[in-house]
Amino acid sequence: MGKTYERIDGRLRRFIEEQPLFFTASAPLSGDGTVNLSPKGLKGSFVILDELTVAYLDFAGSTAETIAHLRENGRITLMWCAFQGPPNIVRVHGRGEPVFRDDPRFKELLAHFPDIDPTPHGLRAIIVVRAELIRDSCGFAVPFMSYDSERELHGQRFAREDDDSLSEYFAKKDHIATSMDGLPGLPLPLRPI
Repeated sequence: MGKTYERIDGRLRRFIEEQPLFFTASAPLSGDGTVNLSPKGLKGSFVILDELTVAYLDFAGSTAETIAHLRENGRITLMWCAFQGPPNIVRVHGRGEPVFRDDPRFKELLAHFPDIDPTPHGLRAIIVVRAELIRDSCGFAVPFMSYDSERELHGQRFAREDDDSLSEYFAKKDHIATSMDGLPGLPLPLRPI
């Protein structure tokens, strides 16, 4: 049933790269803090950098909980489910960090995402995760679901913004610069890409 892997390669890598959707989970150190679980998609916004390192683009959203948790403690789990084909669930447990627009590594990391234009999505950061534990499990209870297409709403909504207006939008939101638990979130104002 479940197996532990030393690296992300071969069949495991192909499985991860074929999934149109994955989930991220993070939490603050505080035992009464808010655990966060987020779906992630948008074709081309996830890459495997090497056998133990993955990255995804963090776009405009209503909170910045994952960013805040990673800034505080770095703990993160990513999960993929097979909604088609043989049943399978893969989890990558590791340490992550948000790489912000003003980080010297940002442009080099962004070059790993050639299949997506980050501009209309309000790119906030690139999340880089170093795997510490890689496991799969059966996924027998995961239902079959079909993938029809990408939603265009996110790109349409945030294409109307430039860096200044996006920073203003984020500044008005309750949980972007500061998390729901009061942790530092997204640094504002945004730096130009």
